[in-house]
Amino acid sequence: MAEKTPVEQLTYKQASQELELIIRSLESGDMELEESLESYTRGVELLKSLRTRLSDAEQKVSVLLKDVDGNDVLADGEAANTDDNLSF
Repeated sequence: MAEKTPVEQLTYKQASQELELIIRSLESGDMELEESLESYTRGVELLKSLRTRLSDAEQKVSVLLKDVDGNDVLADGEAANTDDNLSF
């Protein structure tokens, strides 16, 4: 497998697109076992990163919410599901 950009250097969109390509490749069943395992591992890394980024963004949005009087309030947000179960 070609040298990949470290996950932390990818934008959210790039990571999401790469994960989508990995899922499609794995679903096709055309890869050798070793390549499938490498792709799956990369997919898990991407998924963890995407979930963390989404959770962080949700927390930032909840901090920025204001009540009707314009006062800053911390509204409870629903965190992203960050379990490590990757299913294709």
